[in-house]
Order: sequence, then C-alpha cells, then structure tokens
Amino acid sequence: MIDLNADLGEGFGRWTLTDDDALLSVVTSANVACGFHAGDPSVMRRVCDLAAERGVRIGAQVSYRDLAGFGRRAMDVPSDELAAEVAYQIGALRVFAEAAGAPVAYVKPHGALYNRTVHDEGQARAVVAGVRLAGGALPVLGLPGSRLLTAAAEAGLTGVPEAFADRAYTAEGSLVPRSEAGSVVTDEDAVVRRALAFAVEGSVEAADGTAVAVAARSLCVHGDTPNAARIAARVREALETAGVGIGAFA
Repeated sequence: MIDLNADLGEGFGRWTLTDDDALLSVVTSANVACGFHAGDPSVMRRVCDLAAERGVRIGAQVSYRDLAGFGRRAMDVPSDELAAEVAYQIGALRVFAEAAGAPVAYVKPHGALYNRTVHDEGQARAVVAGVRLAGGALPVLGLPGSRLLTAAAEAGLTGVPEAFADRAYTAEGSLVPRSEAGSVVTDEDAVVRRALAFAVEGSVEAADGTAVAVAARSLCVHGDTPNAARIAARVREALETAGVGIGAFA
C-alpha cells in the first residue's frame, strides 16, 4: 500500500501552474500551497473544495515566505519566527479545509524548507514546533532519514517517509539540487519505472548509477512537472497493475 501525493494550488491571482482538477482525480493526498510560496485564498478554497468532494486528503504545504522565488531560494529564518509562520500557514488552510467539510490531515514542507530540514536540526525542530503550535498531532511528510522525521518522532508526531518519482537522487539518498542538470526527471517512462522501483523494490537508481534504498509510505509527483497529471495517471495505473494498493496514509 502506498499513498500518491502531489503539490497543488500553486497559483496566485491570475497566474496558474498546476492542473488541480486533473491531479485530484489521481492522487490520494494533496499538498496545498498555503500562500507563502504560492496560493492565495481563492485558490486554497477551490482546491480544498475539490479535494473534499473527491475524498483526497488535504495537507498543508508550508514554505519559507518567498513568493518571488517560489519557495525554492535558501533563506535564514530564526526558529521562533519559522515556527510561527508554519503555524500561520496551517491555520490559513484549515479555515478552507474545514469549510469544505474536511480536516487538514498532514503537513509537508516545500522547496528550500523541505531540503533544509533534511540536515538542519534547528530548522527541522522549528517546523515541528509550528505544527504543534497549530494544534493537533498532524503527521509530517519528509525525506527518509531526515532531521525532520526524527524531530517529528521526538515530538510525538508521526513522520511519514516519502519518495519522489520525478526527482534525481544522490548516492546518499538525498535529492539532487535543482540547480544541477538532470535534477528533475521529465521522461514519462522513466518516472513510471522509478515509481515502480520505489513501491515494489524499495530502491531507486541514483544519478551515479548506484542503487539507493528508499523505504517510502508516500510517493510524490510534482504538480509543476511538465505533463504532471498524465504522468501521475500513468504512475497510478502501473502501480495498480503491479498489485500495489493505493491509499492515503492520513
């Protein structure tokens, strides 16, 4: 059994990026942008309405305050400030989720914050503190072996390890930085093969050709990857054909 998640609601005003309608017909969990890297109140409300209608779990995708850089620029934010901003984002999304008749079911950092919490204990603990401040023992999605999942467990939260079908991995099991060539896997057949490898074999081929063990409960397909909805549909079909159950973790 594996969960399929995607980043959704990554629009702002007249600007749109993700095909929310199509992706919500495929995934089991929706990482909804909460306004700091993308998303505005109207976008958040619409995605929550659609997700609740289709039985897709709603997750808060929290970020550094970086609309201009889409949350993918490195930032140094004091721990107390970061915790407050994480709680703020969860609270903002919760209004629209509960209005749609569904809870915010989990939390996932986005972009630079996600990558920072792999190794930075202080930022990882700040994210977890923000989750606790927002109320409720929400599960936290993160990279296997990350400081974030360790901090979540220490705080009594459920840490959910995830894998990325459309991102390249280093031999150490971390994601290849987006600044490097080949960091995003856009070949649809390759994404499907990698998804199957994660779900069936618990491993993936790293950028240097070595096999890396990755034990994941959730599998992410980025909403801003070209043809994301079609790729996600192909991934789901391939997993189901291989006998892998598809279901939300939350």
